[in-house]
Amino acid sequence: MPLTADDPWTLSEAERDWSAALPPPVQHRYRTSRHLLRCRLAACLDLPAEAVPLHSPPGEAPCLAAGYGAVSLSHSRDQVLLAWSPWPIGVDLEWQQRTIAAELLARRFFPPQEWQQLQRRSPAERAALVLESWVRKEAAIKWQRSSLAADLRHWHWCAERQRLEHLLEGWQPPCVCEGRNGWLCAVVGQAAEQAIWD
Repeated sequence: MPLTADDPWTLSEAERDWSAALPPPVQHRYRTSRHLLRCRLAACLDLPAEAVPLHSPPGEAPCLAAGYGAVSLSHSRDQVLLAWSPWPIGVDLEWQQRTIAAELLARRFFPPQEWQQLQRRSPAERAALVLESWVRKEAAIKWQRSSLAADLRHWHWCAERQRLEHLLEGWQPPCVCEGRNGWLCAVVGQAAEQAIWD
């Protein structure tokens, strides 16, 4: 959804304080995304937006109080992808036409077996597959509550088998990646294939 909000922002007192310390462009994105997140969660949890038990400092993954499920969000340009689930969840989005140094990224950050699979594809296919893999992996890292630096090279996306796997831990979480209005959107977590897109 676009990062715009017509209503006055619904934020917690802590969110207002945190946003006041941010540079203006980041401040607007933070306030808008947290407002939208609170409004969407209010509908899911049947609570007023201001009562949603959300803890979401800038630069940290948002979380809900125990018993309220899990939440994830991703920003890109003026878009935000929000997700709620009763189980751990991670999401990511990227513009499908984004120019990336696909070969450099894959060679440097992907496991060797994934890079070998990618080399069998044409350059155009390779670029699209690298971006799809990246989006899936970033969503998986949010699901895992880890970081790109710590875990990116341990996630392997096998396009042939349509399987995402953490090579050290053996995790194979459900993973869905869809193109929507020019955006590549990934969801990782239990029941990801049952996601309701709104």
